Amino acid sequence: MGARGAPSRRRQAGRRLRYLPTGSFPFLLLLLLLCIQLGGGQKKKENLLAEKVEQLMEWSSRRSIFRMNGDKFRKFIKAPPRNYSMIVMFTALQPQRQCSVCRQANEEYQILANSWRYSSAFCNKLFFSMVDYDEGTDVFQQLNMNSAPTFMHFPPKGRPKRADTFDLQRIGFAAEQLAKWIADRTDVHIRVFRPPNYSGTIALALLVSLVGGLLYLRRNNLEFIYNKTGWAMVSLCIVFAMTSGQMWNHIRGPPYAHKNPHNGQVSYIHGSSQAQFVAESHIILVLNAAITMGMVLLNEAATSKGDVGKRRIEKELPVNSIFSKLFAFSSGIQDLQLHQFPALFLSKLTTFYSLMDYSFQGGYRKIIRFYEVRGCGKTREEHMRKIYH
Repeated sequence: MGARGAPSRRRQAGRRLRYLPTGSFPFLLLLLLLCIQLGGGQKKKENLLAEKVEQLMEWSSRRSIFRMNGDKFRKFIKAPPRNYSMIVMFTALQPQRQCSVCRQANEEYQILANSWRYSSAFCNKLFFSMVDYDEGTDVFQQLNMNSAPTFMHFPPKGRPKRADTFDLQRIGFAAEQLAKWIADRTDVHIRVFRPPNYSGTIALALLVSLVGGLLYLRRNNLEFIYNKTGWAMVSLCIVFAMTSGQMWNHIRGPPYAHKNPHNGQVSYIHGSSQAQFVAESHIILVLNAAITMGMVLLNEAATSKGDVGKRRIEKELPVNSIFSKLFAFSSGIQDLQLHQFPALFLSKLTTFYSLMDYSFQGGYRKIIRFYEVRGCGKTREEHMRKIYH
């Protein structure tokens, strides 16, 4: 019975072996090779990422901002894998480029990068780099970039979005504004530490010393403190400084002017109503002061009771024309930024007034003469008869 059962078991085993698919072994072999290749590719990618991060950390240990050319930019910023964010400043610092704004922005960028490098929160998730136009022209061409300086954020995954380009023209390039933008894009908060600047303290000390010395020298005669004209001049200086946007410049830190890197044209007036240049503040300050002076001279020319020679000069000077032209020029600057009512309307109105002013110069002088004879005990008819005859 046992001898007869052994051949039957061998026949059953043979039948089971014959039921195995003939193509299963190549399939299993291919699947095994694919798993090995995927594992090796993943390992290679991890090794490459580790090498890139190690290299970036080494550069950061030597400098908080490392310079990049085209090859380094493509390897460490454009090519995957990446698990870090990169802030890049595109600039033109060579002297022949004559980009003063680039140097100012570089100083603020250096302060920000140093604040991150020497903070306790420093890690390998955020790096700061720079691409100079003369060292990476191909990078500028690849990104279709035609202005400098420009700040961009390159995220760990995907391409940069529109918000990853810092709005330099509207916000300015102060280190605090850059830190706020970086926190919004990367969730990395940087506390800006500025190096001590004693120039303001020294200037304040000199001013206090000057005022104190003046009060000491004039301690027996302090009537000048009650001088209304002096206090009016001080008040006007403060008003001119504030209305020209000096406080906005102090907070935002905008550039003095903008130079087009292609044609070299320098812009002193910003094209947007949401921003301005420092030069624009100086222009507005001078214009406001000149307009105020014109109003004062216009009033003095009509009401002054000085000598005849002074009044004759005041009559001959086209004060009204100068005043109207200055006001038209000031409104024209607003028209450059705000292309809508009422700036455009005021600009056209004052321009029309300045053109028509020449025809009214004779009548203006007659009005001055009318004020000259005012208070002489004559009737209105006699005044008008003397003026027009």
